[in-house]
Amino acid sequence: MTKTEGPAARDTAILAGGCFWCLEAVFKEVDGVESVTSGYIGGRLDAPTYRQVCDGGTGHAEAVQIVFDPALVSYRDLLEIFFVIHDPTSLNRQGNDIGTQYRSAIFATSDEQLHTALDLIEHMGEARLYPSAIVTKIERAGTFWPAEDDHHDYYAKNTDQPYCQYIVAPKIAKFREKFASRRRRGG
Repeated sequence: MTKTEGPAARDTAILAGGCFWCLEAVFKEVDGVESVTSGYIGGRLDAPTYRQVCDGGTGHAEAVQIVFDPALVSYRDLLEIFFVIHDPTSLNRQGNDIGTQYRSAIFATSDEQLHTALDLIEHMGEARLYPSAIVTKIERAGTFWPAEDDHHDYYAKNTDQPYCQYIVAPKIAKFREKFASRRRRGG
């Protein structure tokens, strides 16, 4: 079970939407998010490496595991941010990153999360928020494997790198513009 009870209740969300560096950088700025860990989920190999996942043969997706305080940010809020900062209509691709490891997926850790994700996708489809159909897969979460240490806080440690400037930074700017009220205070 991922949810704890009592005044210090926490929950966990696992999302895949292309490169985990982008998702990590954005979700670290969300008020109510306590930690974001880049890693791998949904594959056939225990403890995969970055190189194995990038080669595309393990079946894993690059993903982030988000620990959050549901009293400050809801799971649905996190999903709404997720759907704005990546392209949920692109099958197994985000920009120039191509392959199933870059798929759009929600890994539900509970029945409640599963139903919330299904309801939100149905709502967005009915509202025709995107010019194409949403291809985001919703799966039950399996084992999440944290990525190697050099992938944690990647954007913060590499802001001058071209990939960070041209791919990650625009996603952060989009989050800040569209979700200013969800941004961590002092962040």
